[in-house]
Amino acid sequence: MLNQAASERALPMEKTVASSLLHPIRSRRNGSGTLHNIESTIEEQIESLRDEIAALTKIAGKQSRKSSDRIRYQAAAGYDDLLARSEDLIHELQEGYLRGANEVRNTVRKHPVATIGAAAAFGLVLALLARR
Repeated sequence: MLNQAASERALPMEKTVASSLLHPIRSRRNGSGTLHNIESTIEEQIESLRDEIAALTKIAGKQSRKSSDRIRYQAAAGYDDLLARSEDLIHELQEGYLRGANEVRNTVRKHPVATIGAAAAFGLVLALLARR
């Protein structure tokens, strides 16, 4: 009987010890509910950030397309302007060459002896330079 009475007294004590040991585990479970809330909040924030990054990427893509179109237009306009100026320059050079050729032709026709003498002098100078 003593053993039975001792075991009956020990039973409430075991319940007390067991409940005191389980108390931190229960509080962790309750805390894990809070952790679960925090985790879900963080996951929602991450998803929101992903959506914002996707939107910003889309906006950046549109802006870069607009910028590239604008730069392409400016480059094409600059190319057209350069092409027009170079055509004008070539035309002016051709006109200058034709004027010079006409003047040389007219000078040779007006002064044939002087032209032959100038050509001979030029040839002589070249020959002297070639010997050195």
